[in-house]
Amino acid sequence: MPVDPRVDPAVSVVFACHDGQGRVLLARRGRGARDERGTWDTGAGALEHGESFADAVRREVREEYTADALDVETIGVRNLLRGGSHWVAVVNAVRVDPAAVAIGEPHKFDELGWFSLDALPAPLHSQLPATLDLFREWASGTWGLAGPAQQP
Repeated sequence: MPVDPRVDPAVSVVFACHDGQGRVLLARRGRGARDERGTWDTGAGALEHGESFADAVRREVREEYTADALDVETIGVRNLLRGGSHWVAVVNAVRVDPAAVAIGEPHKFDELGWFSLDALPAPLHSQLPATLDLFREWASGTWGLAGPAQQP
């Protein structure tokens, strides 16, 4: 299935879910995914009319991963022009409880996994490196350059 051929820009929320301990949640795109099937990616979804960015993130995290977003922080904005589409992606860091996470949209994703930033799976979605660059920058300021603070 080709990439959505949008003419006018659309807004999406991208969310890098994390456990607060240095691991990120990635989903492998399944047969029903819009593009790049078999690649690992963070979650994302379109902003609905009248919805705040944080509310869109909370809704999409529940839909895709069945978990509640415990903390939502906007960490950047990306302008994506690809395949005839134009998306403005508002990128967020979202803490979730790993025990609450499950595949909520099995038609789109066939596997979930928790990964450290230095041990990512392959292949990665083409847009994931830029999202993870924003997440790494945010994490270095939040957790320090050496990674997340250790719990006592």
